[in-house]
Amino acid sequence: MKKIASFTVNHNLLAKGMYISRIDGDVITYDIRMKKPNSNDYISNPALHTIEHLFATYARNSALADQVLYVGPMGCRTGFYLLLRDSVSHEDAIGLVKDSMAFIRDFEGIIPGYSAIECGNYLEHDLVEAKEVATDMLEVLKDYKASDLSYQA
Repeated sequence: MKKIASFTVNHNLLAKGMYISRIDGDVITYDIRMKKPNSNDYISNPALHTIEHLFATYARNSALADQVLYVGPMGCRTGFYLLLRDSVSHEDAIGLVKDSMAFIRDFEGIIPGYSAIECGNYLEHDLVEAKEVATDMLEVLKDYKASDLSYQA
């Protein structure tokens, strides 16, 4: 079988950041790398779950909502994938991620989708760690520009 694109990146050299993982027709997959891979520092499952709920809720309610196809966690617990239509500029994609992280950092209240009816594992959340990860990611992305979206590894 062919090796999938994400397995061709040297994860031992990959830094935290935001990258273009792949382009498929009019869909761009962004790699939102929140933790350095293979560093024994991973996002806990409860925090990953909370980030997923908040990131997806924010992105799907933003001005770019109709261009958002998917927001979801990486199985390795080092970040998220964000799939957008290519009508969204790279600068706007970076802006959406920054705004989403600020939303998570500042979020107070009941996590969207926090009930047994709305979620299959509604009790497993960690808003405190989710806020810490989002705050760190905002620092990573603070001066990010489209030219930074290429994998350096």
